[in-house]
Amino acid sequence: MRKVRIGGVTSNSVGSSPSGPPAPGRRQVKLAPSLLASDFTRLGEELQAISSAEYAHVDVMDGMFVPNISFGMPVLAAARRVSSLYMDVHLMIERPERYIRDFVEAGADGITVHVEATPHVHRAVGMVRELGRRAGVTLNPGTSLETLRPVLADVDLVLVMSVNPGFGGQKFIAQSVERIRTLRAWLDELGSDAELEVDGGVTPSNARLLADAGATVLVAGSSVFGKDGAAAGLTRLREALA
Repeated sequence: MRKVRIGGVTSNSVGSSPSGPPAPGRRQVKLAPSLLASDFTRLGEELQAISSAEYAHVDVMDGMFVPNISFGMPVLAAARRVSSLYMDVHLMIERPERYIRDFVEAGADGITVHVEATPHVHRAVGMVRELGRRAGVTLNPGTSLETLRPVLADVDLVLVMSVNPGFGGQKFIAQSVERIRTLRAWLDELGSDAELEVDGGVTPSNARLLADAGATVLVAGSSVFGKDGAAAGLTRLREALA
């Protein structure tokens, strides 16, 4: 394990992926298994099984912003105690600025907020960065990409939701590919080194398509934590990206 500088913040890095360096002209793609799909009775073992990933994706749902409730600070803190993986926290909650400090204290390395969840998204992003963590922004599939423009220059990560947030195991929304391409063009125009993350319906069958569209982080839940174990699921995604 080594420390690197990402977006102005010191963070953990697990080094290069098993698939080796990216092909010429291709961006390095990081994998972020979603703990929402893991077996919570074996959380420590599941985290060990995904130790070759770059991130652990932590979906926090409050039953208000999305029609489901997942978990909060105690589960994140437990995961932090047993894993040195980068904790990529996605807040699907109303008024996320109320809890940003709590999630940082629980072990978040990066925090992503929804533009629809607060009228003060710029303030929320600023809070994350002031606390020394990477700030991300995201939006629902039905929300215009234009809502991201006011904060694009201020974030370290942009997340494209390729399903409607709230539940795992949903089918990938095909129109998301064009949204990824558009955001990639906008980030490149800004000269931004922000990560472009995709969450929802990511599988080995579409991983290369998403990477070629410009994604640099792929969140995968059910396609990683399958019947034959998370390590095998990660290997299939790595092979699809090779």
